[in-house]
Amino acid sequence: MAGSGQIRQLKRRIRSVQSTQKITRAMEMIAAARIIKAQARVRNARPYAEQIHEVIKGLAVSNEVRQHPLLTQREVERVAIVVNTSDRGLAGAYNANVLKVAERTMRTEREAGRSIDLYIVGKKGAGYFAYRGQRTERVWTGISDTPTVDNANAIADVLMDRFAKGELDRVWLVYTDFKSSLTQAPVRMELLPVKPVEFEGGQEMNPDFIYEPSQPFMLERLIPRYVEAKVFHGLLESSASEHAARQRAMKSATDNAKEVAGSLSRVMNQARQEQITTEISEIVGGAEALQSG
Repeated sequence: MAGSGQIRQLKRRIRSVQSTQKITRAMEMIAAARIIKAQARVRNARPYAEQIHEVIKGLAVSNEVRQHPLLTQREVERVAIVVNTSDRGLAGAYNANVLKVAERTMRTEREAGRSIDLYIVGKKGAGYFAYRGQRTERVWTGISDTPTVDNANAIADVLMDRFAKGELDRVWLVYTDFKSSLTQAPVRMELLPVKPVEFEGGQEMNPDFIYEPSQPFMLERLIPRYVEAKVFHGLLESSASEHAARQRAMKSATDNAKEVAGSLSRVMNQARQEQITTEISEIVGGAEALQSG
């Protein structure tokens, strides 16, 4: 028989689950709003990157692009891997998926006999590698939610400086590519060295133009901007993917909370019915006993 204590306990559990449901629902709505903003930022940044790429392709037609330090091809002995993760949790398998790609990349490079330098974006990635005793060269936190151009430049400058000095021979950028609100794919991109093939197929710049400074000087300065734009692209894609993953995770949590609350309500109603039935039986039994007496 269900007692009053059991019913009170069920009521408390239902209220607790419903409170959780309200929180996860609010987080779902916040993440949905942030996805829209993140998508807009990706779209707004794309023309800048595309224009830099087109200008470099045009300048590369009539200038020797292979001489730039960031295009230097050498024997690969030391590799840097930049891993984009989130600062906050509750995003489902978002961080786990991108960390799997990072681990796979590290394993491939180590099997080839190369040394690895780790650069981490986000507290989750930093905590993951710290727990495993993996040394990191640099960690950037507080930028995964809303990355800025300055954030991307700071990351790119560190990597380009070390690559130009010969301290790094290859740089991988591991991030999550935002395809849609339902699909995000962790990928890796070879950031450095920049491949000359990326600048092939351009049209020579108008000879009537007067360049100040010279075309070679512009080309030298634009290639680092191109690398910075690629880093910024990776940060923006990861940000949009994080919000999409969090929205899905919170929607799933909200649906589960609703289901649990419904199940508990059914159990409580059944307990109430049992209690009422028992009370009625006791009353009827008592009345019959009085009549018999």
